[in-house]
Amino acid sequence: MAINRIPLLIALVAGLAACESQAEKQADAVERQIEKEAKASAAAAGDALVALNLTERQLLDADLIAADGTELGDIVMVQRDPSGAVSGLLVEVEDSDPDRFVVVPLAGLTTRPDGAEFDVVTTMTARDIAALPDAPLPKPATQR
Repeated sequence: MAINRIPLLIALVAGLAACESQAEKQADAVERQIEKEAKASAAAAGDALVALNLTERQLLDADLIAADGTELGDIVMVQRDPSGAVSGLLVEVEDSDPDRFVVVPLAGLTTRPDGAEFDVVTTMTARDIAALPDAPLPKPATQR
């Protein structure tokens, strides 16, 4: 008697899809929380120059690039030390899947105009960025 395994396979695929869906929902919630906190921080900072002779809004619009122009990631939030000074930049690593976030220290960063915006230039390479530890991320408001 042959066992029909199609229903079992369908159930297994559906279960895996549900897990991925939950993981994707969690990742989306974290990204929304990062964006919410970044916007609030930028609004509070206003037009003050916070780091690299840029405002927080300008930093959030900037890409992190290598000295040769290779895009390394998007700046999604500024990191502050206990005194409120900007100590690093939270960067979503370019072409990471799933999305990966690292903190890039300010030391050695410069800026370069890119039309009406700016790029933040680092001496780090894509390999250096990949070697950075994963950044601690804010928890979505629903998980606090």
